[in-house]
Amino acid sequence: MKIASLGTLTGPVIVYGGTLGNLTALGALLREASRAGVPGERVFSTGNIAGICAQPVECIAATRAYGHRVVAGNIERQLASGAGESGAGYPPGSLSIRLAVPGWRHTDRLVDTAARDWMESLPDALVFAHEGRRWAVIHGGFTSPARWLWPASPEAAFRQEITAIEAAAGPVDGVIAGHSGLAFERVIGGVHWLNAGMIGLPPNDGRRGGRYARLEADGARILRLDYDPAPAFAAMVSAGLARGWDLALMSGRWPTEDILPPEMKTPA
Repeated sequence: MKIASLGTLTGPVIVYGGTLGNLTALGALLREASRAGVPGERVFSTGNIAGICAQPVECIAATRAYGHRVVAGNIERQLASGAGESGAGYPPGSLSIRLAVPGWRHTDRLVDTAARDWMESLPDALVFAHEGRRWAVIHGGFTSPARWLWPASPEAAFRQEITAIEAAAGPVDGVIAGHSGLAFERVIGGVHWLNAGMIGLPPNDGRRGGRYARLEADGARILRLDYDPAPAFAAMVSAGLARGWDLALMSGRWPTEDILPPEMKTPA
């Protein structure tokens, strides 16, 4: 495991994840960071910069150019290793696996060796202090970047991850994660677990746009990222990535809920 310690940060911090090749979403996030006066070194990505939408190369380049701090998601690890699929941890034989194939092949075809070498260098976790609290930033879980943790997941699952983080990096007051695509907060044994959600796809609530998190002097909060998804939708259609996740950009609903716990699925 690669853990990068960044010391103490002063001023607002933005954390986002799941750009997923959606350059429109990343542009909106960059504008929000600029408006809030947050420089690139205080903007963190929980990973999965590419993988589903049409502009992986542009998103990787922009993330690097703006100096964002990035932890490796399953997408980065798989691209760096030359793997044949996204490694997202979807259920075997699921519709999620079939829907992921076109975006993965598109990404794998376009991302060059230099970008993969950069991904190989990325840490699995970032640790920093902010306003008297010590935070760890990871992708899905510390034990596995492809671990699905949901608002409804059992407390024991979060405890396992927190224990693993603290064994490797020391005590933390909070953990910021991604991967599941849904922004939420839990408090587990006094540790604040915050999923920053994703910006590249909507959070399956019928509304367009994404979510991200901001740390301020008075604590952490989850915020909406509003943007017009039409350019990202058009780019997907033009790239042949149609009739799947492209429709989610416009409808605000995922094309499948097979990764969700039963109690979180939309009633039939």
